[in-house]
Amino acid sequence: MNKLDFYTPDDTPKEIQAYGSPVKQLGIGKSGKVGILDLELQKNNMGKTVITKQFFQIPLQIQRALYLEKSLPEMAYLFVVSPSGGILQGDRYRTDVLLKNKAIAHITTQGATRVYSMDSNSASQIVNITVDQNCYLEYIPDQIIPYQNSRYYQKVNLKVHENSTLIYSEILTPGRVAMGESFEYDICYLRTLCKNQDKKIRFLENTKIEPKKQRLKDFGILGEYNTVGTVYVLTSKERVIDLENCINQEIKNLEGVSFGTSILPDESGIIIRILGNKTDKIFDVIFKTIEIARKKILGASFSKTRKN
Repeated sequence: MNKLDFYTPDDTPKEIQAYGSPVKQLGIGKSGKVGILDLELQKNNMGKTVITKQFFQIPLQIQRALYLEKSLPEMAYLFVVSPSGGILQGDRYRTDVLLKNKAIAHITTQGATRVYSMDSNSASQIVNITVDQNCYLEYIPDQIIPYQNSRYYQKVNLKVHENSTLIYSEILTPGRVAMGESFEYDICYLRTLCKNQDKKIRFLENTKIEPKKQRLKDFGILGEYNTVGTVYVLTSKERVIDLENCINQEIKNLEGVSFGTSILPDESGIIIRILGNKTDKIFDVIFKTIEIARKKILGASFSKTRKN
């Protein structure tokens, strides 16, 4: 098997395959075009979550674990970093994260995922997250910013034990609005699949946006808004209904967004969809969701992550 096969989704949608032309500058699979991040986290014998395995290949890397939360001194905070500053045509990224032995962690990115303009091919990213029994993970990357004429496919595979918790979020912006770009990218295709420890599907969701082919401002799509956020809360079944009620009560008065919550099939979790025009307003909903979940599940408070 070609090493690139390991980092390229095996079920790439036909809409992405249509952009399969060769990259004239630095070809697919060359040094600097394949980013790898492989992490394993566990609690040590002192009760602190530590990195027990790590490997990375530029343009992906991880900073050392930090312990920033006074109410949860054992929680590891990790920042994923990309020295390249963004994703280029022909880039193929893969991130694997495994939590076990009652680990608790918060993982985020150092900055937004910028998908640069392209004149050939596309870019893709695979994220595989496994949360073993009695673990807790918040995976909260910054927003995706697709530049003009960019093509991006992201596949997220979640494997979450029914006795564990994962809070996963993503935000898709219209582009570099400050530079006069809004919905000028070719395609952004986001696929999220979640299974339990027995490989039973908990949910599958596909989001495909092709601004040059769709009327995104129509009612029922984005309407008056231009930015969409999603939060998935995967946790044990007995917590789901109470958590959804609390989330609805706490975020209903937040300004600058419209939102809706739904319980996932078989009461395996919650999905929160958020529409807004400012990224920080959508993050307010995400952070409030984390705050509620932490209090309910871990009995601890949440301080917003500082990145400066």
